[in-house]
Amino acid sequence: MRWRFKRADGPVRGAAILFLASAIGCLRLVSLERPHPAPSGAELVQIVTARQASIRSLNARARATSWLGGDRVRATVLMLADRDGRLRFEAEVSLQGTVAILAAIGGEFVFLDVRAGVLRRGPACPENVASLIRIPFAPRDVAAILMGDVPGVPETLAAAPAAPCTAADPCDVTWDAAAGTDVLAWRGIRIAFRQDKGRVRIVAVQSSTAAAPAWQVAYDDFETVDGVDLPRGIRFAEGGQSFDDGVEVKIKDRAINLPVPDAAFRITPPAGVATVEIGCGSRR
Repeated sequence: MRWRFKRADGPVRGAAILFLASAIGCLRLVSLERPHPAPSGAELVQIVTARQASIRSLNARARATSWLGGDRVRATVLMLADRDGRLRFEAEVSLQGTVAILAAIGGEFVFLDVRAGVLRRGPACPENVASLIRIPFAPRDVAAILMGDVPGVPETLAAAPAAPCTAADPCDVTWDAAAGTDVLAWRGIRIAFRQDKGRVRIVAVQSSTAAAPAWQVAYDDFETVDGVDLPRGIRFAEGGQSFDDGVEVKIKDRAINLPVPDAAFRITPPAGVATVEIGCGSRR
């Protein structure tokens, strides 16, 4: 498995290439030995489920940048998200204010294009949820990513008393010597954990298929909020592509586990705004 990280651009990248070219004869590959006892699969699964219990909602302001499709789109986004899959994103552009609002609740999706004066309404499928922050996942999984968590893992695991990692539910743990991470392969997902001063953090997640990963997520620049380690940097890419062609979210400030009423996730169209019913199956 190879975790891909965003490369530098411009002069910085060029200088790095020149330096590497001049020094390549002196470099040796670094192989890190595991500095701690090997964790069991059940222990790593417990870390995942403990996070589900420790952070239930997120209220944040972030800078989101997308390179999907070759076009760079950047905006400041106000975010509300919770474990039930309720989402609200408000995109703001300098000198223009709010230009778009996306909300998802109860399986329904609404997207208000303020500049165009159009409100689109339909099912909260991945294609529609990706209308603003271009991460084509179901609302629960988008919320998990924004919380520095593992998308695709059933929420019911947090409350399930049955132990995982059985013959019927296997999970394998390996050591990635290049990245210095324990890697848990479980239920079609590979999760990389890094230990730092006694704290264990999820630093990368990747879907696992026979051919190539369908998606990958990386987390970095951690801070502790109300006792929970959360990443400031979140990167997402599809289809085994580089993060250079994906989505980057940089959290500026946030609060967690605040109660948020359903009304915050509902959008009432302003007067004169046309409402369009849409389905699924295409990116918007």
